[in-house]
Amino acid sequence: MGEIKSAREIAMEKIDKIGEATEDERLEWKFLPEGEKLAAKYLKNDIQLVPELGKFDKKAVKFVTKGISNILIKNITLPKDEISKKSNKLAFDGIKTVKNDKTQVEEILNQIRHIFTHYSDQGEKQTKQAYAALKADFQAKLEQALRQQGGTMAGVRIDVERQPQFLEEWRKVKIQLEGQYLKVLDELKQALEELD
Repeated sequence: MGEIKSAREIAMEKIDKIGEATEDERLEWKFLPEGEKLAAKYLKNDIQLVPELGKFDKKAVKFVTKGISNILIKNITLPKDEISKKSNKLAFDGIKTVKNDKTQVEEILNQIRHIFTHYSDQGEKQTKQAYAALKADFQAKLEQALRQQGGTMAGVRIDVERQPQFLEEWRKVKIQLEGQYLKVLDELKQALEELD
């Protein structure tokens, strides 16, 4: 029969197989979180990125900027209100500061701006139209259900917009409408992440 090993022994064997961490891996483990913290402070308007980056040596800056970039890119969202618009602008400015390939960055950010403009203009119209259509459809179905049960609509006012089924259907429709924009936005954010 084979020897039974403890969990500790198995873990130690796995660690031995992995080997020693490289200098870059150690630097990334240390400075990536530093960059993430700086990005959070930057998004709160507590700091400026350039002076903060000047506090790190050349080897660390690579990982600090990667951490900053990761957080800023994750914070780019559809412009649903003034707060998200301001946050997006701040994220764009920060990304332009930390990324090296300024031309490519600006090209991708322009594509994202185009998506945002379309979302604000056409997306809002589509959303209103979809909402009105869903509401009318639900109203008709409720009236039909009442007639089939032998009831009349005389004097009865049902607020369709407060019905749980309507709210659930509207949530699904809204997710579907926004999903079109989110898919393209995610692809562009991925392209931003891949740039130096």
